[in-house]
Amino acid sequence: MLIRLLQVAALLGLLLTQAVHAAPDSVNVNTADAELIAEVLDGVGMSRAQAIVDYRENNGDFADAYDLANVKGIGDRTVELNVEKIKLRD
Repeated sequence: MLIRLLQVAALLGLLLTQAVHAAPDSVNVNTADAELIAEVLDGVGMSRAQAIVDYRENNGDFADAYDLANVKGIGDRTVELNVEKIKLRD
């Protein structure tokens, strides 16, 4: 009985840990850092996420999700795959 209780407690701990570390379902590309952008957007790794941040810093905020296609390495298809995850303001 004690072993079963410990197993259940361990499982609950694991589930809670995963819930805490779950990626958000959207990201504000005008304020987020590269790490968060890479974590949330599909097909966008750290290199492309940093390119998004660099582009934003050099050109100002994105007015439309499809403006991300102006970033080297980000195409329309990547935007299409992530359009529901891309936020432009909080």
